[in-house]
Amino acid sequence: MRNIFLGIVIAFVIVFGLRYCENRKDNREQLEANTALIQKELKNVGKLIVTEGSYAQVFSYNDSKDLLYGMFDARKKALIVVNAKASIAYDLSQVNTEVDETTKTVTITNIPEPELSINPNIQYYDVTQDYLNQFTASDYNKIKSRIEKSLRKKIEASELRINAENRLISELQKIYILTNSMGWTLKYNSTVVDNEAELQKLKL
Repeated sequence: MRNIFLGIVIAFVIVFGLRYCENRKDNREQLEANTALIQKELKNVGKLIVTEGSYAQVFSYNDSKDLLYGMFDARKKALIVVNAKASIAYDLSQVNTEVDETTKTVTITNIPEPELSINPNIQYYDVTQDYLNQFTASDYNKIKSRIEKSLRKKIEASELRINAENRLISELQKIYILTNSMGWTLKYNSTVVDNEAELQKLKL
């Protein structure tokens, strides 16, 4: 009787051990599958997103040069009409992430800075210039530089940048939705992202 009881206990231990090993194997396989899926999604998100806009602006340019100790001056002026195409791009292939299987955590450690590109089409109207103060290549380069600086400042404060950031957030939300559906945690550096709305609050 004692041997029978001992045999039952041994059989129970063996069956329990096998079941435990099978469950651990299943859990490990599922974890590996989830990790592979997350890494695949991170690669899919790694693309170039570009937000474009058009801008028009009118500038006036005036310049005078004193001659003969201020007795005379030579002037030049122009009306400048600018139509510019601008784009803000985020290269998401430069997003750095860390995947930790142990804690089931995906951490975004770096998001690239946006790249602003401006292509101005500059037209000159009502150009007048005195013989001793004519437009030169240096003048045109200086005018173009000032125009681009003015446009850059205007675009930085416009909805174009906001729209670009919203598109970036939209791409990052795909990572959150996937990790959340699998029971993983998404972090941006040390900040835990608990919901999609918190992505909007991050200082990117």
